[in-house]
Amino acid sequence: MKVDDSLPGHLAGLSENEAQVRFAAEGPNELPQPDRRTPFRIVLEVLREPMFALLLGGGAIYLLLGDIKEALILLAFALLSIGITVVQETRTEHVLEALRNLASPRALVIRDGVRKRVSGREVVRGDVILLAEGDRVPADALLLETRDLQTDESLLTGESVAVRKLMSPTAARAVAAPGGEDSPYVYSGSLVVRGSGTAEVIATGANSQMGKIGQLLHGLQPEAPRLQTQTRSLVRMAAIGGGTVSVIVMVLYGLFRGGWLEALLAGITIGMSMLPEEFPVVLTVFMAMGAWRLSRARVLTRRSAAIETLGSATVLCTDKTGTLTENRMSVAELRTAEGEWRRGDTGPAARSFRDVVTYGVLASAPEAFDPMERALRDLADSLSGQESHSQISGAKLVKTYGLRPELLAITQVWAPEGREPSIVAAKGAPEAIGRLCRLSKSESTDLEASVVAMAAEGLRVLAVARTQHIGQGLPDAPTEFTFTLLGLIGFADPLRASVPDAVQQCQSAGIRVVMITGDYPATALAIARQAGLAANEVVTGDTIGKQDDAALISRTRSSSVFARIVPEQKLRIVEALKGDGQIVAMTGDGVNDAPSLKAAHIGIAMGGRGTDVAREASSIVLLDDDFGSIVTAIRLGRRIYDNLRKAMSFIVAVHVPIAGLAILPLVLGLPIIFSPIHIAFLELVIDPVCSLVFEAEKEEEDVMRRPPRSPAEPLLPLPLIGWGALQGGLTFAMAGGIFAFALKNGMPDDEVRALTFVALILGIFSLIFVNRSFSSSLKLAMVRPNMALLSILLAVCAMLGLCLSVPALRELFRFGVLHLDDLALTTGSALLILVALELLKPFWRTRLRT
Repeated sequence: MKVDDSLPGHLAGLSENEAQVRFAAEGPNELPQPDRRTPFRIVLEVLREPMFALLLGGGAIYLLLGDIKEALILLAFALLSIGITVVQETRTEHVLEALRNLASPRALVIRDGVRKRVSGREVVRGDVILLAEGDRVPADALLLETRDLQTDESLLTGESVAVRKLMSPTAARAVAAPGGEDSPYVYSGSLVVRGSGTAEVIATGANSQMGKIGQLLHGLQPEAPRLQTQTRSLVRMAAIGGGTVSVIVMVLYGLFRGGWLEALLAGITIGMSMLPEEFPVVLTVFMAMGAWRLSRARVLTRRSAAIETLGSATVLCTDKTGTLTENRMSVAELRTAEGEWRRGDTGPAARSFRDVVTYGVLASAPEAFDPMERALRDLADSLSGQESHSQISGAKLVKTYGLRPELLAITQVWAPEGREPSIVAAKGAPEAIGRLCRLSKSESTDLEASVVAMAAEGLRVLAVARTQHIGQGLPDAPTEFTFTLLGLIGFADPLRASVPDAVQQCQSAGIRVVMITGDYPATALAIARQAGLAANEVVTGDTIGKQDDAALISRTRSSSVFARIVPEQKLRIVEALKGDGQIVAMTGDGVNDAPSLKAAHIGIAMGGRGTDVAREASSIVLLDDDFGSIVTAIRLGRRIYDNLRKAMSFIVAVHVPIAGLAILPLVLGLPIIFSPIHIAFLELVIDPVCSLVFEAEKEEEDVMRRPPRSPAEPLLPLPLIGWGALQGGLTFAMAGGIFAFALKNGMPDDEVRALTFVALILGIFSLIFVNRSFSSSLKLAMVRPNMALLSILLAVCAMLGLCLSVPALRELFRFGVLHLDDLALTTGSALLILVALELLKPFWRTRLRT
């Protein structure tokens, strides 16, 4: 095998045998295969949840009772709920797989002295890798040689600008944290945007910086959604209550009526009527419909429980790069002797501004990977009458003087076709360009003042200079040219247009917005102020590294901007906020955001520019990368929670008269009102009302003007339970009073049953209108459009009319014939209940509003 003499520094690299030995000993250059949950395992976990177990158990009991229709309906709801959960949980298992794919690009290595292209997973510690523009770095490595090398490490650091790399003979062969200029290390997953280099691999797989993020993700266990936990508690409470009522009915029936078999059947019937299957069904429908409504606003919900949780968020932690900003560099400002030009101004028309752009392009790589060089070209392309194109057209790049530690500037010499002089353009750090231009002391002072002013605005500043050269020979160093300073170029990653309004709405809703970024403090502070954050100080990663958990919790209470933060510190900040009792939403788009996205109560990833890792670790994905969509999600989350509480209150209220009318005849020795067919009819009213009607209700007017609810507040607090019990008690009193009045006046049992049943149905209608809003007037509740409500009311009225008028159905329900005065009595009583509850509502309003 012939050695390639063109190899840098005559490096031979590892031998193939050595590489194979290390591969066998240390494993492939990829993240460890996670202990993935199979769909079958997820199903078993779901079946252990009380709410799903109750759904399946309820369906089985109905099946034993012979009510096939109700059993199939209930079992269908259970299977639907399980299916949705399995699909969502299975998708969350892809996060480490996406991270492994990103961390394992192809690589060009030197083995046995020969260049060889291998799979990224085959790279081993000690391999010598060759890097060029556009390459994805396959592993963490120490640089052996560099030629104007710059890499984009934003996936790991969140820093929006590529960083310069320089070799260091004294650097240790150990992985150091990414970020900052002039580091001798390159990192797995980062992108080479300029220059080339040779490096020795020092860490692969789980030992790389990317691998450490993967280990953080693998070790994080997301918290059970609060809503799910609270609903589970409600289900248990309601099941105990339903079981108690069932036992009471059975004992009373056996004691007062005789026939314990009939007593058992009566107890099962009433117990099933009290079975809280509405709770999990309502939760499933509300979350599914919420996800659908969010999808129409270009927001993808990966975990439906996060919709409600987002509505209760107290802190929104946001990354800067790609989240608040557009994740693309643009020219924000030009400064020359003629004045200043800022983005948004007309032009730049002045010749000096065009010259700065022209020569900035000439000092850039012909095929630019660097974001700032691309921004320069974009501005140049947008200028009419720009002479840079005529100068570059037909010109040949004859020499490039790259960045050096002692001179942080790039100089390029272009030879126009068939003529002289050659064009020499330089750009770089202002102090380096100042040296090339041999500025006087006063000129250097003026230049420094301009740079400081631009840097204070969060801009990255480059200076541009030009000169000419006549003759064939070129000097060995750019310092031998005599340059003329053209001016300064300020670059910025611009703020998204929707951000200031979105931040203002979050603050109005009592949600504190906190920026956590890997970028520089000055840049972070400038963007924070543009976004409208209250930012008087910047807390850096160095400061956080010196604080314990208690001190960090205290710091997070008052600080809104954190800069130069590494992934582990970002995770610590999220955990500190959670430890302080906050409900934390976290936005991000990079690999470095993934651990904190997963650890937060709600992880929100950017879908367009975001990485697969960030998307898979998140609960919600913004498909169009619009930060303003977060406000839409928050509004919808609060609406869902409000409507969910209305539905829960209605469920409590409606079961009180059902239980009361079941027990009352047994206590008083009166005819039994309910049989399984009546309960089935009632459920045809209750189930769609509590799941569809309340889900479709509009949000309360003050939904985005109230502070977030307390994280410790239960889904059904005692005031709301009391309000539901009061509603149900009055409805029971009305229906029970009609029942007793009809019996006292000698009405036949079948007519009494029909009259009482109609009174109960109309009373349920009153409860629906009462619970449509915690704050709106009765008039608004009556006229506010809700097609689901209108459809269900018409359907129930039609079905009830058929049951009362068709002889076969009357016989099935054991109803007697009712007259207009009977219907007038029940209608008037229901309206009376509606008015009475509306008059009582103001006394409960402050407790009912969330």
